[in-house]
Amino acid sequence: AGLRREEILALQWDSVYLDTDTPYLTVRRAWHTEHNRPVISDELKTKAAERNIPLPVCLAECLKAAKETSTSEYVVSNRDGEPLSYTQFKRLWQYIVTRTVKERSYYRYEDGKRVKHTYITNLIHASVDPKTVQYLAGHESSKITMDIYAKVKYNRPDELVRSMNCAFASWDAAQ
Repeated sequence: AGLRREEILALQWDSVYLDTDTPYLTVRRAWHTEHNRPVISDELKTKAAERNIPLPVCLAECLKAAKETSTSEYVVSNRDGEPLSYTQFKRLWQYIVTRTVKERSYYRYEDGKRVKHTYITNLIHASVDPKTVQYLAGHESSKITMDIYAKVKYNRPDELVRSMNCAFASWDAAQ
């Protein structure tokens, strides 16, 4: 769903809405650690980080199944139902990395080159408008979003020349 690590680790079940026509989750808390102890705070990185994220059906179904068996108020928790410490998070992530055979990064081939993509770059490639991408990323402005992520799609001089030629050709035809 494009959440930052600190947002995922602070996510509580009361922020996950699965029984609606459009399942979503609310980002209202953030996780960090102090002396390896988890701290959940209502203070987010920016005001724009507070947002509602629509969930794909497959993720909503997965979360629904996990919620049925969960005894914790946290979506991701330790065995005591508490938020993860930094050490617990590192161990869990290492476990996932070493035992997962499915690719964790998504790649697209562009001009014969393999390019890594994230949630945000996939939205941009799907032609989602920049203001929506900004909102989903939790950025203060679409300029931040575009400066960081859009170069993968828009910084392509050869395509720019083709687009400009097409634009001017249709403009000339209208004259």
